[in-house]
Formats: sequence, structure tokens, C-alpha cells
Amino acid sequence: MIAHLKGVVLEKSLNDAVIDVNGVGYRVALSLLTLARLPEVGQGISLRIRTAVREDAFDLYGFLTREEEELYLLLNSVSQIGPKAAINVLSGLDVEDLKVAITRGDVARLTKIRGVGKKTAERIVLELKEKVKLLGTIESASTVPGKKPVKAMSDLVSALVNLGYKEAQAEQAAQLAEERAGSEAPFELLFRESLKSLRS
Repeated sequence: MIAHLKGVVLEKSLNDAVIDVNGVGYRVALSLLTLARLPEVGQGISLRIRTAVREDAFDLYGFLTREEEELYLLLNSVSQIGPKAAINVLSGLDVEDLKVAITRGDVARLTKIRGVGKKTAERIVLELKEKVKLLGTIESASTVPGKKPVKAMSDLVSALVNLGYKEAQAEQAAQLAEERAGSEAPFELLFRESLKSLRS
């Protein structure tokens, strides 16, 4: 199984990226937050990889940090949550914010992530609440009421710039998205709101 890729970013899209390793392009599925943090096309990258093999597919899932990879594995271990759904959950909240939500049993916050219903959120909390505590100390700037961490907004702007928008446009769209969706909205919702304003 492929566990690591080191190469050059060849392409980026909304759901994945192609990494060129010595002339061979590997398509890797990534969370929106990880995509936002990737370097520009043509620059070097090193990714941790998890491989999902099915009868009709050989899928690669990539992570920039060990902690993100471990949280992905925990999410994937929850009943009825497969690799794609696990990546989707990681797209909604930053690793630290997600750990906080699970540990505190914050079902309401988890259900704000697209595709995560109440039953799924409750299952995640039930099965992972204690396991998540083993991933390290929980610290999150977004636990301060009414305050969105600067890093999260920076990632949002970066994700929009990666799609080809100018930085000034991206910053304006990110600010508008935060005003519409609220400071506690998950990253994925803010990202979609930003795209709506840019495309309108």
C-alpha cells in the first residue's frame, strides 16, 4: 500500500490534487482544508497517504499532518462512515475544532457539516469521544465565542486564491461569507458561501 508521496503539485481541483512523482501522476483526494494549505502548482509537496482498495477502484487519500491522518482513521472506523465521508467531515472543521466538537458532544456543530445528519453526528460522538482524547491536548482558538480564528480565515482566502481568484476578491468574499454564515460556521459552509458571492 502507498503510505507516502513526495513530488510536485501538478493540478488542483475542488476535491483532489494530482501529485507528480518522477513523471507519474497520482490523483489524491484531500479535505478542503488540506487543499487550501497546499503549495502552488509546480511546487514541491510531501503527503501522508492512506489507500482504499475496492473491487472497482484504488483510491488515495492525502494528509499534511499525522494528526489529520489519525483523525481520518478514527472517523473511517465509525459505522456507516467510509473514506469519502471521513474526508468530508474533515472538510467541515479544522482538526482541533473537530476534536473539540467530538469531545464535548457538540452534535449541533457537527450537523452543520454538509452531509452529516443528527444520527451520524451522534454516532461520531458516541464512538469517538474517548478515542479523540488520545490524539493530544485540545486547544482551539474558535472555542472563544464570536471569534473566528485568523488561521481559518487565512485558509479560506488561500483556498479561493488557489482556484484563481485575486487575493482582494478572495478576502472580500471570505468576509461576506462569515457575515452570512456566522463566525462559528464550518469551513466547508464558508467556502461554499464564498464561491456563491464570487460567482454571482
